[in-house]
Amino acid sequence: MADEAPQIAIIMGSQSDWETMRHAAQMLDALGLGYETRVISAHRTPDRLYAFARGAVERGLKVIVAGAGGAAHLPGMAASMTRLPVLGVPVESKALSGMDSLLSIAQMPAGVPVGTLAIGKAGAANAGLLAAAILAVGDPALAARIEAWRQKQTDGVAERPE
Repeated sequence: MADEAPQIAIIMGSQSDWETMRHAAQMLDALGLGYETRVISAHRTPDRLYAFARGAVERGLKVIVAGAGGAAHLPGMAASMTRLPVLGVPVESKALSGMDSLLSIAQMPAGVPVGTLAIGKAGAANAGLLAAAILAVGDPALAARIEAWRQKQTDGVAERPE
């Protein structure tokens, strides 16, 4: 797998978003999936965003996980420039605790969908798992790894409190 080009990209609006988005990467690592990570600001690096999104299919990407805080334009802007599924992760903001990010990502106009996850760490982790599940539709070996990961999670839940 390490020799193959990654099929998943994790992008974020700023370096500080990595504290949240690393949880998506950790889930992909746990499932043995490669990915690329990029800092791409919809506001500060629009040319970088355009080049990334327009070239994503050609580079072999299959899913984009995009985290952004505040106005959170990155997931929607990426989705507007590619046919790939984009999973949006609202990064918790200081001003409104991530509600601004959540609403900015979730309220996309009809015709430009972004799958929106929960705010923060849980949303990033679930975005990684959802990206893997999307790829697993056509990859039985990956599907088996996901099932094993889920079984391990189930087995780790005690039946009675200690």
